[in-house]
Amino acid sequence: MNTANDNIPALISLKDACRLTSMSRTMLNRYRAEGRFPVAVDLGDRRVAFVRSEVADWIQSKIAARAA
Repeated sequence: MNTANDNIPALISLKDACRLTSMSRTMLNRYRAEGRFPVAVDLGDRRVAFVRSEVADWIQSKIAARAA
């Protein structure tokens, strides 16, 4: 990756967020509605994305909670 782009947040699709979290689209949307998942970035007509680092942090928090 180009170091000039290191500070630009990478966006991932809803489909990729589902794949990374192993959750269905329905479950992920339920978590979003309940405020239990990172807020989506509105990209326009019926299209949203998520900040990759926020999703990764959410996953790490779930892993950390398991150990507690």
